[in-house]
This record gives sequence, C-alpha cells and structure tokens, in this order.
Amino acid sequence: MPETGGVREVKSAARTVELLEVLAARGDRPARLQELADALEVPRSSMYALLQTLVARGWVRTDVTGSLYGIGIHALLTGTGYLDSDPRVRAARPYLDEASTTLGETIHLGRLDGYDVAYLATRESHEYLRTISRVGRRLPAHMGALGKALLAERPDGELPEGPYEAATPRTHTSREALAADLARVRGRGYSVDREEGVPGIVGFGFALRYDSPAQDAISCSVPVARLTPEREERIVAVMREIRTKMEATVPAGGGAVHWR
Repeated sequence: MPETGGVREVKSAARTVELLEVLAARGDRPARLQELADALEVPRSSMYALLQTLVARGWVRTDVTGSLYGIGIHALLTGTGYLDSDPRVRAARPYLDEASTTLGETIHLGRLDGYDVAYLATRESHEYLRTISRVGRRLPAHMGALGKALLAERPDGELPEGPYEAATPRTHTSREALAADLARVRGRGYSVDREEGVPGIVGFGFALRYDSPAQDAISCSVPVARLTPEREERIVAVMREIRTKMEATVPAGGGAVHWR
C-alpha cells in the first residue's frame, strides 16, 4: 500500500478521490455503475454505496433514473475555492488583463500538475472565443506552449519514455522529438506551439521563474490566420515584458503559506 510521509494511505479516501477524478475526466459523458466499478476494480455493491454517499453530499450527481453518474457541483465550488485562495492567481490577474488588452489575443496562466498543465486563469480574445473555458481543465504538458515552457525548466531525464498522446498531426509523440524541441525552448527563452495542441492555433509560452524549477507559466494563443512574422515579434516582446513584471511582483513560494 502506498505511503505518504510515513503514513499509510487510507484506502477508502483514495478510492473516493479516484472516483471523482474518473468522473471529472469524462466531462459531459456520464458513466454507469458497472463502468465505474470496472474502472476502479471494486465490487459493484461497494461502488454503489460510495456513489450514493457522494450524491447525497453533492460531489456526484445522478439522472432521474439513478443509472447515470457525473461530477457534482461541490467539485466546482471546491475548485473555485482553490483559485480564490491562491495568492499567485490573484496577483497575476492584472498582468493577464494587461497582456490581453495590449495584444487582443487569448492569454492563459497554467500550473504544472505531474505531467499535465492545469489552467488557472484565461483572458479570451474577442476575435476568437472558445465555446468551453479551459480554466480548471488539464492538458498533457507536451502538447502546448504552457507545458513545453515548464518542461524546458527541467532535465530531459524527467520526461516519460513515450510514445505520447497526439492531439493533432503536429504533436510531438516521441521523447526524442520533444527533447529536441525543449532544447530550442531553452535557447530562445520561450516555447512555441505551432498547432500541436489545437489545429489552427499557435501558442507562445513563458515560464515564470519565481520558483526553481518553475511551476507556473503564461502563454498567448493566436489563430494561424492572424499570425505574421511582425505580429509574432510583437507578441513575444509584450509577453517577455509581462513575464518580467510578474516575476518581480507575484509572491514566490505561493505567498505566506508554503504549499507543497
């Protein structure tokens, strides 16, 4: 059984977290009882009891027939509490606003979570609006500008072996290809995602080095149709300036409380 800080993992708590993660990952695709029991490899009766407990507390929701399950509203409330309590997110907001106003493009703030990037804040371009906000969502780090900017702050030896999941034909799916790209990121000081995560979108990512290695990054996303060499140069210059301002003012170590 896994241990954390010398304390044995509580099996029921771990199972609850795993269930919520499975439901969250499914998005708008509700799951049936047997699917969840199979996914977590637990008896159907145990899964049913756990689901009913979480439904009663608002962490899981079910349909009128009681046969389909999805993530509940309390997960949203907890996630919002995380964003509201994080001093870095609060301190970053005016700089994200400044970058968005100056460039008129979509600006993201993200944080590395294992081998994924979690989106903490977004300022959407008025020219290109997403139908679904990325805030609170995760993307594999190798697919986008945010993730590559953060991976480049770490030794290549920490990269998974691969092959990696592909979002588009341009996604790096091998360790060797990703490592070569990260070397270029280190050389220029920022990452470039040319339709590797989303078709038709180019991203520019900048690690925020108030941690070592950096945990947070900002990025600017631009439709290919609007990107010229001159526009790219302007975006990089503005985002470099925004990064410098953020590194000078955003609290290092997460603020008064040093979270781990």
